[in-house]
Amino acid sequence: MNPGPHDVLSRILSACKAERAVTASFRLHAPWALHSAGTEGALIRMCTGTGYWICTDGGTPVEIGPRDIVMLPRGTPHTVASTRDPGDGVVPFADLLKAHMIGRHGDHPIELTYGADDTGSADAPPTQLFSLHLWMPALDVGAIPAELPPLIVLRSGELPLAHTLANTMELLVQDSLSQRPGWQLSAARMGDLLLVHILGEYLRTPAAARQGTPNVLDDPGIARAVAAMHEAPQQDWSIARLAAVAYLSRTVFAERFCALLGVPPMQYLSAFRMNLAAERLRQPRVRIAEVAEATGYASEKAFSRAFQRWIGVSPTQYQRDASTP
Repeated sequence: MNPGPHDVLSRILSACKAERAVTASFRLHAPWALHSAGTEGALIRMCTGTGYWICTDGGTPVEIGPRDIVMLPRGTPHTVASTRDPGDGVVPFADLLKAHMIGRHGDHPIELTYGADDTGSADAPPTQLFSLHLWMPALDVGAIPAELPPLIVLRSGELPLAHTLANTMELLVQDSLSQRPGWQLSAARMGDLLLVHILGEYLRTPAAARQGTPNVLDDPGIARAVAAMHEAPQQDWSIARLAAVAYLSRTVFAERFCALLGVPPMQYLSAFRMNLAAERLRQPRVRIAEVAEATGYASEKAFSRAFQRWIGVSPTQYQRDASTP
């Protein structure tokens, strides 16, 4: 088993699937500053008109231009603002959304105007901010690569793909605003494609150009082991077997894996299996015994115990909740 680098990337990113998505379009007139307390899942942003600044809590402000793609892989708390230093004039996103949201968060797209007394009578062109929030499976280990930074930016002026993704993002949000039948499924699936393209572009970038920590693709041995787990999660994997796939000793394999992915190999495998199980349980008429076998568990009982310990509810309850509109 020796998949090429592109196969490895495909297998790693195959776990990146959203349970559901919510879209938003914000027309923002300067001065404005909004703070997000964080989201469950991944958050993608793109703007047209005037650019803005984004700063993750405790991080350094980053200037974002029109059609740059911004992604927070784990929805890290952050501030977006019309200026680099908004001072004390930061408004919680939650307060703004509460005033404009209809029903449960995610039931409907959000569209609003904010700033300049909400009249739009400002001298500078507004910032049209498009947002896509993707709810990922219960735990992101095994679904979102663990070594990702809290903030990823793809510059439209530097990457042709970024400009294409920006157009796709704008069309996705604009189409969702009409709420035609099927819009929620369409938003989630198109969101999956955006997510995969953004993560793929980032992970393919050489470590020196990323100015960040190495990722799994920088180590061929660890990449082979991760691809093997994704390709055959039902196998009776052990540290020894995975180390053999990576052509490394068990000690070196375990150390490198943990350094690159942030968790031990068996914890990563367990998380991937649980996310795969959650995805399958969301499909209609699937049998729990089949899911147990596909994810490497010798019995339905053993799988059910592991699933409840990891996700917090039994497979039966999770399946029932997933089928409820």
